Amino acid sequence: MADKVKQFNSFQADLEAGKDLEETIRRREEIAEQHRALGQMKEMAAAYGYDISGPATNAKEAVQWTYFGYLAAVKSQNGAAMSFGRVSTFLDIYIERDLKNGVITESEAQEMIDHLVMKLRMVRFLRTPEYDQLFSGDPIWATESIGGMGLDGRTLVTKNSFRFLHTLYNMGPSPEPNMTILWSEQLPVGFKHFCAKVSIDTSSIQYENDDLMRPDFNSDDYAIACCVSPMVVGKQMQFFGARANLAKTLLYAINGGVDEKSKDQVGPKIAPLTDEVLDYDTVITRMDNFMDWLATQYVTALNCIHYMHDKYSYEAALMALHDRDVYRTMACGIAGLSVAADSLSAIKYAKVRPVRDENGIAVDFEIEGEYPQFGNNDERVDSIACDLVERFMKKVASHKMYRGATPTQSVLTITSNVVYGKKTGNTPDGRRAGAPFGPGANPMHGRDVNGAVASLTSVAKLPFAYAKDGISYTFSIIPGALGKDDTTRQANLAGLMDGYFHHDNDIEGGQHLNVNVLNREMLIEAMNDPELYPQLTIRVSGYAVRFNSLTKEQQMDVITRTFTQTM
Repeated sequence: MADKVKQFNSFQADLEAGKDLEETIRRREEIAEQHRALGQMKEMAAAYGYDISGPATNAKEAVQWTYFGYLAAVKSQNGAAMSFGRVSTFLDIYIERDLKNGVITESEAQEMIDHLVMKLRMVRFLRTPEYDQLFSGDPIWATESIGGMGLDGRTLVTKNSFRFLHTLYNMGPSPEPNMTILWSEQLPVGFKHFCAKVSIDTSSIQYENDDLMRPDFNSDDYAIACCVSPMVVGKQMQFFGARANLAKTLLYAINGGVDEKSKDQVGPKIAPLTDEVLDYDTVITRMDNFMDWLATQYVTALNCIHYMHDKYSYEAALMALHDRDVYRTMACGIAGLSVAADSLSAIKYAKVRPVRDENGIAVDFEIEGEYPQFGNNDERVDSIACDLVERFMKKVASHKMYRGATPTQSVLTITSNVVYGKKTGNTPDGRRAGAPFGPGANPMHGRDVNGAVASLTSVAKLPFAYAKDGISYTFSIIPGALGKDDTTRQANLAGLMDGYFHHDNDIEGGQHLNVNVLNREMLIEAMNDPELYPQLTIRVSGYAVRFNSLTKEQQMDVITRTFTQTM
């Protein structure tokens, strides 16, 4: 707490000189709130019989003190994502010391981690029905980042990395905490294969590219916030901003800003396109203009939201555990990327004829001929998807952000790909009105027909440089496609991830990967007879969820996705 007093006093000279007066007053007020929050943490811990005013002296205290910090966060904020950080390797320092000194046994060390994970699994928030539609299954994103490499070349995998993963066996699969492996080609082979085994057995963990993100931050002390968003621990924070619907933006461009479902004039009013066959150059030029309009509305809304959130619900307990001067990002996002890319591909490489209503609004599309579809390692359409990511990020970045935040972008939908699809009419790629989008950066369901490697390669091309808030890809494969026995399956899955995440001076590599190793038939059985699979956990865009907690519509969306049959 003395540190907060120093931080508060560090603004005294600026205050007396009237320098940046409004910002200076605000910063002092926030630090005062943080100081108060630390006092409340001490009071809370004291109620449980602990004095956290001093440093932890052993492993048990280190685990307990860490949990108190997290408990203060979740008690004070009803945040969508209340991520845990990168504590497994940090806690291993205390555990190893106690093991060497004979203070605890390995069994007791595992029990401590089991209990910590049990506490994280118990967190619940009150959510509105509208929230549950977008983020189904009551996720809290208690994301724990595990593994990775140090800047000095040493692995950050420890015994405690294994202990966290072992909780999925000791207590069964669970969506929380959102266990995230920071994958590097240099990780110990044994750890890689164990992670692959956990994915094959539980479908409960996700992977992110440490070889991509570590040099980007020039830090090995970063963690994943929410679903796929990397941030340096204690030095960075994110203003979350959901996503914009690019598929609907394309329809607005075709229809002159008229919504294809409500028929209301929502976007800028211009004449709808009247061409019998849509022309690619005309459509992409119009879409570019509507993306300008959309980016303006989007950023304005986010600036208002986060201004008011800081004003009325400042996150004092969370910010008390950060540096005084934090680096802020404004995290925007894209939904419907593969729908928009495939639609533009159809317009460019096939003949797309709009079917118009009595008011000249395109409500359906007839496609003549074939067109390349995203997810098959075809540069003709993959380049369109990459262009859309870069194009929209540049438009967002042209605007001023609240508190000088740096704009970032994700390609991520959570389970809202179903809701976005409901709100979007027929699209030029042949997708029917109301049908779900592909989740995150995924190809549309069933269109990636050239196997796992081709699908992974298409997604890996999407530029992280223009989507630094993360690019989520949910990959489902049947067990038999990975091999005939457990050892082969583990080696093949680890090899797939090495290839997908490969990063060098010329290739960024994929950023994120959810892995489900499942048979579609099992999901159908679980939907029809849920009591047979009470703990069935699957990965969806950016998090894990109990399959039985999804709505029937969302379950069907998962079942109809591509289950890769071949490598």
